[in-house]
Amino acid sequence: MSGPASSARRGAARSTATGFGRVLVTVYGILAFAALGRSSYELVAKFGEAPVAYALSALAAVVYVVATVALALGASPGWRRVAWVAVGVEAVGVLTVGTASLVSRDVFGESTVWSLFGQGYGYVPLVLPFVGLWWLWHTRGPAAHGDRGPDPSDGSEETTA
Repeated sequence: MSGPASSARRGAARSTATGFGRVLVTVYGILAFAALGRSSYELVAKFGEAPVAYALSALAAVVYVVATVALALGASPGWRRVAWVAVGVEAVGVLTVGTASLVSRDVFGESTVWSLFGQGYGYVPLVLPFVGLWWLWHTRGPAAHGDRGPDPSDGSEETTA
């Protein structure tokens, strides 16, 4: 692609919500809805039984909501940064809570969204942050790849015959 429109976008990152990103945002949204429902019930009805576990489930729900919104709006640099942080926190959370719950099954008193690496959710919580990080990396834009392409203002743009 060449011309003024393509040169204006040359260093811009791609939207995180198009193509495969739509599927990713949908999966994040479903997981956010499930974790929010679970943690809301646990916090209201059972908090005294296992406060750490239920607080961790609530944290996971908040992270999933933030990641969903940030990935859906990820065309701007600000929302991309929020997405990187949210998905990074999610990855660290699921690995930390998953490992702790594997070492000691009753460490939190009850299971959380991230217990046993998300076993109760079909291990989606384990896989999803790494898919999300890959997608953020994949859509980061040519400038981040170190490939800025030819500069059309210097007259050296190659053409093919």
